[in-house]
Amino acid sequence: MDNAIMNERKQSRLRLLLTALAIVAAAQAGSTQSLSFSRGQNASPGFEGWEENADGSFNFVFGYMNRNWEEELNVPIGADNNIEPGGPDQGQPTHLLPRRNRFIFKVRVPKDFGTKEMIWTLTTQGKTEKAYATLRIDSKLDEVVEASETGALGAGTSSPEVRANKRPVVTIEGAKTRSVRVGQPLELTASVVDDGIPKPRARGQAGALTRAPQTTNVVVPEGVNPAYVPPRRSTVGKSVGLHLGWYLYRGAGAVVFDPPQIKVWEDTRSGANSPWAPLWVAPPVPPDGKWMSHVTFETPGTYVLRARADDGALAADQELTVTVMP
Repeated sequence: MDNAIMNERKQSRLRLLLTALAIVAAAQAGSTQSLSFSRGQNASPGFEGWEENADGSFNFVFGYMNRNWEEELNVPIGADNNIEPGGPDQGQPTHLLPRRNRFIFKVRVPKDFGTKEMIWTLTTQGKTEKAYATLRIDSKLDEVVEASETGALGAGTSSPEVRANKRPVVTIEGAKTRSVRVGQPLELTASVVDDGIPKPRARGQAGALTRAPQTTNVVVPEGVNPAYVPPRRSTVGKSVGLHLGWYLYRGAGAVVFDPPQIKVWEDTRSGANSPWAPLWVAPPVPPDGKWMSHVTFETPGTYVLRARADDGALAADQELTVTVMP
C-alpha cells in the first residue's frame, strides 16, 4: 500500500479516537456522576467525519451523545435543532435515543464546499451545544474506521476479515409512506442481504473481533447506580453478527414494537438486548432474510421509523414514514 495512503488512514483513525475521547470528556465535565443519570441530562451533537462520493461530492457524517441512560429526548426541527448552511432540516433526527449513537445520518455537500463549515446546533434541557463539520483531512472516514469506532475492532487496528466486509443492504417491503390509526398494529417487514462477514461471534469468544477488557478497578461514587456507569475507554466492545432493529427516528409520541427490538444505541449494561452488552449474541437470521415485526402508536402525528441492518461492523438504514390518525 502506498505510504501516503497508510499515513492518511493512520491520521484518520487517530482523529476518530481523539473525537471519541473528546465526546467522553465533554460528557464527564463537572463530575463523574454526570454520566450516571437515567434522565434530566442534555444531548450533545457529534461530527463523526466525512466521506468522499464517486461524483466528487462529500458526506458529512453525524451522531450524538444523549447523556441519559433511560430518557429519550424529542427536539423538533427549528431553532433548537438545526443544521446550517442549507437547513434547518438536513435529515437529522428529532427523537434522540439514550447514550452514544454513532454514524446516524449524513449530509451531502458539493465538491467545491472547500474550507467552509457546517454546524449542527442542538438545544436540550436548556443547554445548547454544537457540532462543527469540515473537510479537514484528519476527519476522513473509511469503513475500517467505522468498524473500529462502533466496537468491532480495537481502535486503530484492522484484520483481513473486516477489510473484506461489505455493508448490509436493507429494504423495507411495501410502501415507504403509510397511515394507521392509534392502537392499530402496523406490520413491518424488512429484507436484508449480507455477505456473512464478520461471522457471528460474541465478545470474548474464540476468534472474535474484541477490544481490550474494561478497567475493573473503577470506583463508583456513593449513591450512583453501577448499571449506569459507562465503560472506561474511548469506545466500547461489540458482538458481531447480522441483526436488524427498528427504532423511532422522528416523532414525539410513544411507539411500541413487537417483539422488542435489538437496541441500536450503545447500551453496555448486562442483560440489555444490545450488541454492546456483555454476553449478547446475534439471533439467528431468518431463512428467507426477512425480519418481521409490528409497531403500535399511542398518539396521532407523523412519525419516521428506521430499520437498521447491522453486521456488527457496518450498518445500513432505511426509513418508513407513518401518519397516525386518531
